Amino acid sequence: MSKEGVDLGKRRFLTAATTVVGGVGVAVALVPFISYMMPSARARAAGAPVEVDISKLELGKKMTIGWRKKPVWVIRRTETNLSDLETLDPEMEDPLSEVPQQPSYTTGRIRAIKPEYMVVIGLCTHLGCSPTFRPDLGAHDLGGDAWKGGFFCPCHGSKFDLSGRVYAGAPAPTNLVVPPHKYLTDTVIIIGEDQGVA
Repeated sequence: MSKEGVDLGKRRFLTAATTVVGGVGVAVALVPFISYMMPSARARAAGAPVEVDISKLELGKKMTIGWRKKPVWVIRRTETNLSDLETLDPEMEDPLSEVPQQPSYTTGRIRAIKPEYMVVIGLCTHLGCSPTFRPDLGAHDLGGDAWKGGFFCPCHGSKFDLSGRVYAGAPAPTNLVVPPHKYLTDTVIIIGEDQGVA
């Protein structure tokens, strides 16, 4: 066949069309492989970081988030709550959080990146029961005027203050655990990713 009988425009069009169709076919074929490499919903639930919007959390209130099949509490503390913490130091088992059970950026009596917001795993360190949130000051069943708010574990009576510090002599051996977390913005926290040194 001579070159004169070949339509070069048609050949270029067919080559381009075949390339485009082939490229789309390869992309469609790759989708299952790429999605296979992404973590499943089960894997994300098992330990993937969780993003939390705390913009609507009111002073003195608590919100609960699920992370690694555990309840994580974010409590927005008042100025009074924060000033009461120092007065409770003598009653605490580990008042400055020196037992290494939390990230280094949440040690001390405040146990938080931002003092206003406390983030702890809501499980008693004794046998894993979930303590009740008792923010009421002076609760008669928890010590009267000495009670500055906190958490009470109904299983065996352990008490924790509003920093998650355990009262001395309680069955719980250590403070409530602070999970790794960091702030994306002033009102969004990622639980499960480390803040590092701020």
